[in-house]
Amino acid sequence: MADPIIRRKLEAGEFFVAPGIQDMITAAIANHVGVEIVYGSGYWLTASAYGLPDAGIATFTQMLDRMATLVKTSNGAVIADADTGYGGLLNVHHTVRGYEEAGVTAIQLEDQEFPKKCGHTPFKRLVSTQDMVDKIRVACAARREGDTLIIARTDARQSEGLDGALARADAYREAGADILFVEALTSEEEMRLACDHVKAPMMANMSNGGLTPMRSAAEMQDIGYALAIFPAMTSLIGAAATEIALRRMKAEGTGEPEGMPLFDFKQFCSLIGFEDVWAFEKQWAQG
Repeated sequence: MADPIIRRKLEAGEFFVAPGIQDMITAAIANHVGVEIVYGSGYWLTASAYGLPDAGIATFTQMLDRMATLVKTSNGAVIADADTGYGGLLNVHHTVRGYEEAGVTAIQLEDQEFPKKCGHTPFKRLVSTQDMVDKIRVACAARREGDTLIIARTDARQSEGLDGALARADAYREAGADILFVEALTSEEEMRLACDHVKAPMMANMSNGGLTPMRSAAEMQDIGYALAIFPAMTSLIGAAATEIALRRMKAEGTGEPEGMPLFDFKQFCSLIGFEDVWAFEKQWAQG
């Protein structure tokens, strides 16, 4: 069942942010710090689970498993990257039904040709505006839950310019998308122009190392966004810390690198659910 928190925040005009989640360890830590809304990143869940690039290689079945696992693990509402819908209109219908049944709250679809590419990498190819409009209409009609939201992403900025991207965003809004996502804008001026133009809640992508300039939550709210995702932050921080720790282990033979914090093991055992296992064993242990 879709969590109503995102719809409530949008209706109240309450800006919010969602961190990208690449694995269930990160999901457990997000629970620990009380994150209310998380983003199931296609890029990072694919990299974490399969060691593959975000290039349309992971299948719908694989990503549904990842998103369903994230929903079960996370205490927060899940915004889920659904790429292109994994095919044609029937695939889009099947994707929305599958993600919704898994408990996803917001489903993000994009207007690239299959196989898709990460929005901040080259060689993206787009479907026609009409083809994406049809996908959005099918996605909206496939919903069974009143609080399930459809996010329409356009990757047209690099191939069709800002005007082309905004024209697509208008068409996707008219087709029924609840949230619009104009990907890979390259300046704050473009971000402001997009938010001023599109008459619907807008989502910003604060992807570390990407094409869009990084801004704080307060700055993005001032620009006109309704929400922002930080899809890469936890993954890149984790990768950097891991590299440092492994280099020191390799060079110094230490498992406790000086100056690097370690999450408390006993606390993590609790976060991941061992207390329930221990309670079960106490109740049902034989002999």
